[in-house]
Amino acid sequence: MARQRPVAERLQALGHVVEQVEGRVPDEAVRHAEELVRRAGSRLAIAGDHTVVALAGATGSGKSSLFNALSGTQLAEPGVRRPTTAKAMSVSWGDVPPAELLDWLDVSRRHQVELSRVPRPGSQAPGLEGLVLLDLPDHDSIEAAHRAEVDRLVDLVDLLVWVVDPQKYADAALHERYLKPLAGHAEVMLVVLNQVDLLTPGQLVQCERDLRRLLDNEGLGKARIAAVSATTGQGVDALRRQVVDLVARKRVVAERLGADLTREAARLAPELGLDDSGSAGDPAIGSGTVRQLNRALAEAAGADVVTEAVLASVRRRGELVTGWPALSWIASLRPDPLRRLHLDRLPIGRTKKSLEPVRVPRTGLDSGQGASKARVTSAVRALSDEAAADLPRSWQDAVRRASLANQGVLADELDRAVATTDLAMDRGFGHWRVIQVVQWILVAVVAAGLLWLAADLVLAYFHFPPLPTRSWHRLPVQTWLVVGGVAAGLLLALISRVFVEVSARAKARRAHAVLNRQVAAVAERHAVAPVTAELVRLRTAREALGRVRG
Repeated sequence: MARQRPVAERLQALGHVVEQVEGRVPDEAVRHAEELVRRAGSRLAIAGDHTVVALAGATGSGKSSLFNALSGTQLAEPGVRRPTTAKAMSVSWGDVPPAELLDWLDVSRRHQVELSRVPRPGSQAPGLEGLVLLDLPDHDSIEAAHRAEVDRLVDLVDLLVWVVDPQKYADAALHERYLKPLAGHAEVMLVVLNQVDLLTPGQLVQCERDLRRLLDNEGLGKARIAAVSATTGQGVDALRRQVVDLVARKRVVAERLGADLTREAARLAPELGLDDSGSAGDPAIGSGTVRQLNRALAEAAGADVVTEAVLASVRRRGELVTGWPALSWIASLRPDPLRRLHLDRLPIGRTKKSLEPVRVPRTGLDSGQGASKARVTSAVRALSDEAAADLPRSWQDAVRRASLANQGVLADELDRAVATTDLAMDRGFGHWRVIQVVQWILVAVVAAGLLWLAADLVLAYFHFPPLPTRSWHRLPVQTWLVVGGVAAGLLLALISRVFVEVSARAKARRAHAVLNRQVAAVAERHAVAPVTAELVRLRTAREALGRVRG
């Protein structure tokens, strides 16, 4: 059998559970746990080795008479002579009264007894020092204050002694209100059948057997039973020895608090989705659901639109830079798709800066509108539904709240992510410049040929001899310069289109990948991370509750 964790460690774990579940489980459950942490912490902090034993019972059970018999005093007034106070009375043994403990219990009627006064022949009653015996009001009193006092102290004392009589040991009020709810505290509970002097030996056996059966059926199989008569003293010494033995173990306080912690763990387990064995499936978000969310957000952010714009913009720019200068200017008449989306506002064709993206706070995209917005909402809902599957209702609500916490800023964050994405439009085009230089050299060749031909015309007009030249295939060199320069420029422009298309597709692929990473980062930060945080909180609470169980 595994060794039980120390009570202090289990109590600390319960405090951790309370921190994790606050606002995620019903307030009543959290209140119970917080109260136990406060109460048990205070009990452990009280100095001394005192054990608080409380006698509780119904009217007429002989509880006060038994209190007097056990304490060797006449402090408790039985029957009709009992005071009508709603407060408990205490008696303790030893030289130092447990004032701090009694203050914490809020017991004002206090009595200190010398050990030598305990009626045990030939003994100073070793073990009674450190015992604090309480006489509680009747739990079935018609006075609400009396019942409230019993309820309060039942939660505080270390060892409970329930005093019953042969007529009312099966009283439903006692069993339903106290014994059954305290089934987990059976090890720190005694059930005393008083007034056995009124029974025959056969009736006593029958009563004890019947009481044992009732307790076993209610989960109190570990609760001890004693038969006494406070009037004749039958069984009182044996009961006193039993109490003394329990006190001498110095384990009653820890066992009582341990039982409280076990009960609280059982109360909180369903709120955390745990079964009776303390196990449950590990909630998680599937990678497929995250990919679906990323795709929906990318579509809402206009990632595909920007990718197509990059493709078209690179083609346009390539045509401007590498095309035949006499015709490439026509491409400038077409608007730059990136500029239309406010992703590049600079003119093309001046310097390297003409290819640099402009960082802007907003794009010209309609992010998060219409069908895209509905698709995003649906994807976020699918994410939260998968994460919350099989969780308790309160945690399902917490997960859904977390998934929607940033919905109001999601569209702006997506747009900002696209606007600030580096599309690498300022680099990777060095080979274009080489082609551009060659094109302008060819333009210069054509211009030289045209000037040569023009000079020949002018000279012929004035009847001067033409400039010296050579012919090739019956055409002079200057004609070949014009025709060859134009043909070479057009051919180079056509060949360059292949390289431009390769560059455009590469830039488009890169833009698509980078935009999707940016969108995924937004999805992680504003949708996945909040839901994951809730799941981690639940997982942490479950682990801490496992430590509370011991």
